[in-house]
Amino acid sequence: MTQKFSERKESLAMKKHPSDDGSACVPNFLRKLGQDMRIIFLIAACMSILAVALICVFLFANGIPTMIKIGIPEFLLGTTWKPSNDIYGILPFILGSIYVTAGSIVIGVPIAMLTAIFLAFYCPKRIYTPLKSMINLLAGIPSVVYGFFGMVWIVPTMKSIIGSSGSTMLTACILLGIMILPTVIGVMEPALRSVPESYYEGSLALGATHERSVFCIILPAAKSGVVAGIVLGIGRSIGETMAVIMVAGNQTWMPKGLLKGVRTMTANIVIEMGYASGLHRQALIATGVVLFVFILIINLSVSLLKRRSEHE
Repeated sequence: MTQKFSERKESLAMKKHPSDDGSACVPNFLRKLGQDMRIIFLIAACMSILAVALICVFLFANGIPTMIKIGIPEFLLGTTWKPSNDIYGILPFILGSIYVTAGSIVIGVPIAMLTAIFLAFYCPKRIYTPLKSMINLLAGIPSVVYGFFGMVWIVPTMKSIIGSSGSTMLTACILLGIMILPTVIGVMEPALRSVPESYYEGSLALGATHERSVFCIILPAAKSGVVAGIVLGIGRSIGETMAVIMVAGNQTWMPKGLLKGVRTMTANIVIEMGYASGLHRQALIATGVVLFVFILIINLSVSLLKRRSEHE
């Protein structure tokens, strides 16, 4: 009796597990679905690469010949932009983009860094959720709404302070400094939280205060995330158009100071592309090439700095 029961049990076990590797338990349609999904993922990745490649081809195929036709030194270093006379010098717009971006980073990054530190290490739990929601809401506000806010509040305020037109480079820097806050905070806070707690506990064990542990141990340990946040802030600032157009004054001459008007490369493209034609239109596309290369140089420089700091 016992022998028959054992044989029956082994027979049931063999029916339940017909193969050692368990592959027969996976239905054929699931295996086919897995293969199809790999193909779909490959196609999606290729589409992303293709989109970037097409953008590069379009920009460089249209922009480089225009630069050669105008003259690369005259185009990049020229200080006069007069399409009616076929004079296309974009140095004022290059400097305007650099100054406005640098100003927004100087204003926005310290505020964003302190806010991220507060959220990660000092914020009471009862106000963390509403505060975080408000910061995330800033990221969803359209650029044109920021521009209206700048026109209605920041520009009149600057006008009352400086006594002249409030549409200045400083106004654009302040507005862009506000706009980059959610982007920079959203990267820096998780980077600070990702630092192992043993760093903080070890610092306290050595006699450091809470503030010293946060600023001298945790913050340097999260430098990769901090740098990434700054890079994203630079990209957000240099690519902004509508808000800058509405508050910067949009003068086409060389920047003359923080309290004077300025025009950036993106603003120049948007303002004039609607009616441009011929060489004028090609010059605007060439300006886009310069902007594209400018962003690549920034990202490459930051990557090299990160790699150097990691080796040190």
